[in-house]
Amino acid sequence: MAEAVPPVDAVPLEDDMPPLWPDAAAEEAYLAEQRTAQPVPPARPAAVTEEAPEPPGPLPPLETLLPRIPPAVREALDEHFRAKFVKVQRVPRAALNAAGSGSDRPM
Repeated sequence: MAEAVPPVDAVPLEDDMPPLWPDAAAEEAYLAEQRTAQPVPPARPAAVTEEAPEPPGPLPPLETLLPRIPPAVREALDEHFRAKFVKVQRVPRAALNAAGSGSDRPM
């Protein structure tokens, strides 16, 4: 088990030790700076480029695709998600998480 961390008040302060938190003046200066700072505008969405349509044609049968998935991956999917492969279908590229789509941006 992890040890309980004592509250901040229980930490003994030494004379040469820096303060644990900023003092009231430093905090007030930070808050004043934040009030006057310009907000950062949101990033523009990536430009959508026209992609070549996928060639029409029949999709391969599921039985030919399943052997391409490593057995360890199939077992993990079944164990954690009870995932079963039931059909093959095309997914538009726009539905996939492309680089810069927004979901991988830092918050």
